[in-house]
Amino acid sequence: MHLWERSLKIGAIAVLMVAGAAAPAHAEEVEQVLNGGFDNGVDPFWTNAGMTIGLTDGRACVDVPGGTVNRWDAAVGQNDIDLVAGETYRFSFDASGDAGHVVRAITGLAVDPYDTYFEQSPVLGDWQHYEWTFTANASTTQAQVAFQVGGSPDPWRFCVDNVSLVGGVPPEVYEPDTGPRVRVNQVAYLPDGPKTATLVTAATTALPWELRDRSGKVVKRGRSTPRGVDASSGQNVHTIDFSGYRHRTSGLTLSADGETSRPFDITSQVYDRLRADALKLYYTQRSGIEIRDDLRPGYARPAGHVDVAPNQGDGAVPCQPGVCDYTLDVRGGWYDAGDHGKYVVNGGISVWGLLAEYEHNRGSRKLNLAIPESGNRVPDILDEARWELEFLLSMQVPAGKPNAGLVHHKIHDQAWTGLPLMPHLDPQPRELHPVSTAATLNLAATAAQAARIYARYDRAFATRALKAARTAYAAAKAHPDLLAPESDGVGGGAYNDAKVSDDFYWAAAELYLTTGERKYAADVLAAPEHTTDVFGQVAFDWASTAAAAKIDLALLPNRLPGLSSVKSQVVKGADKYLAIQRQHPYGVAYAPANNVWDWGSNSAIANNLVVVAAAHRITGKDRYRDGLLTGLDYLFGRNALNISYVTGYGEVASQNQHSRWYAAQLDPSLPHPPAGTLAGGPNSSIQDPVAQSLLKGCTGQFCYIDDIGSWATNELTINWNAALAHLIGYVAELD
Repeated sequence: MHLWERSLKIGAIAVLMVAGAAAPAHAEEVEQVLNGGFDNGVDPFWTNAGMTIGLTDGRACVDVPGGTVNRWDAAVGQNDIDLVAGETYRFSFDASGDAGHVVRAITGLAVDPYDTYFEQSPVLGDWQHYEWTFTANASTTQAQVAFQVGGSPDPWRFCVDNVSLVGGVPPEVYEPDTGPRVRVNQVAYLPDGPKTATLVTAATTALPWELRDRSGKVVKRGRSTPRGVDASSGQNVHTIDFSGYRHRTSGLTLSADGETSRPFDITSQVYDRLRADALKLYYTQRSGIEIRDDLRPGYARPAGHVDVAPNQGDGAVPCQPGVCDYTLDVRGGWYDAGDHGKYVVNGGISVWGLLAEYEHNRGSRKLNLAIPESGNRVPDILDEARWELEFLLSMQVPAGKPNAGLVHHKIHDQAWTGLPLMPHLDPQPRELHPVSTAATLNLAATAAQAARIYARYDRAFATRALKAARTAYAAAKAHPDLLAPESDGVGGGAYNDAKVSDDFYWAAAELYLTTGERKYAADVLAAPEHTTDVFGQVAFDWASTAAAAKIDLALLPNRLPGLSSVKSQVVKGADKYLAIQRQHPYGVAYAPANNVWDWGSNSAIANNLVVVAAAHRITGKDRYRDGLLTGLDYLFGRNALNISYVTGYGEVASQNQHSRWYAAQLDPSLPHPPAGTLAGGPNSSIQDPVAQSLLKGCTGQFCYIDDIGSWATNELTINWNAALAHLIGYVAELD
């Protein structure tokens, strides 16, 4: 999704060593830390003001003051450390601290902008040895090793010894734990749906398999179907089909070739829960409002970016220098992903996903999402979507100003911040970025969509939304070539898009569906996307929105001339994805060219399945229903890594998605992402340092690691969860 984040510059693999364990020797090892054993006093280590470092039994100790806010408010460290790009380092130390306190151990830049290169946050107690390796991808003579111990309301004591940063060590060999070789949907199969699994094996002929219930009793037997070598993983695999077993039960396992799968259920009930959880993510992604503990236990935090120090706030955000001479109140909205930025083009496709879920899956209207607005006689899903819609509306240039009616592309920090960092503690200045045609059309499309949906609940809001949509569409037609630059990626994602004809098509379609006016119908019919196949390798995303237009045109009542052709195009698109799925040994409706998996491949898979779901709505044919269910199996564990990519669902699931506030991997006092959060998934380009350090040479499905530092493979985003929620909403209504 975003080829941008730069908060962690050096990748790492954490390998905890037991106390006293010796690291393997290497001929070229060079120690970078001076006096790390404190045999000659405490120099050249330093502490923050107000702290004194002293020796106790030969160990360096500090009394950490209470009442600090951030980890870096109290620290011990050593500067002038040399790092060489491409060299592997072993960072180790012994430490103790009052039980339950955390030390953030880092290797970072000692001067502005104070980039963090490597970090781990162990929970302290009795004396313990800690050790990790990482590979540098930058060279500097101004690095530091530091132990950040602030952030506690109470004073405590921290001691450290044998601090070492050794260069020239052999890199760790990363071998993912893929568990049993029988790969299943770890969440659940529907009782009357397809039930297939994948067996990884060296065998080239059919093998017997057995399905067992919780007691170990064999309830079904069969033989596998050899599929050969799967290009997306490099594995030789077989398919196991046990669709004939339709009993609702839990704790099933599947055995073949001496391996037994992780347990799974046959039920539909779990999808009712996941449907709500996938949408509940949005509340904890909200900006500009307190997140209440009674609504989200464990996720409470103060409102972010509401002009309360240290925030510089979103109440009166100026433009970048030279862009405009006004400020806008852009409080609210959803934080886009793992950073504190808010982006109109990604917000747009995300809002479309939620509003489409409302329009196409009627059960969503009754969901209780446990948000502050619950119980106000408006469906919770619409209250949640409105939180973002109000933000999108606020990004429109006011009347009387240059570029009136156009929409600013994004708003985010002036510079990148590190991890973890709660939204209310972000000290960076905020900036509005230039207007763009794409952002303007995103507002036109979603505001038009909102106008027809909210009319029955809040006519004044619907009227305001439609007026903004008309204004935005007219402004975009007057300025059709204002493109967001690729270079605008400091402090936030660029979200550049060189093609906006699809956005014009989408906006015209939504305006037509809402108003029925001929001028919008004419623009729909004249758009090049209207008669071309828009269902490519990835059906749609924030940069390719034509499929959203076709899906809504095909599924919502309207009198567009030649509407049957639009429906046929959607069905043909679904047929394309089903053909890919049938050829894929893991049943994935996605086959990127040259096996180069995209950033956010899980979202690409989910979006392709949205098209398949639309085809089932249009035709009622079982093959589309079955294709959708088979496609979801991949996301829930039937994949090469044997992992569910949705937090909290499946025996082994992603839980360290890249985020500044769901950051338990770095700070155990913070939570993991909420249940129902979709991880980005395999990305062959492995742009982040963690992935580059550990996944070099990876094949397709193996280009993923559940590490908070891997923003290229393991990010969470609002648009990815929109697709997940849309699909699960449909599945929940199938049974």
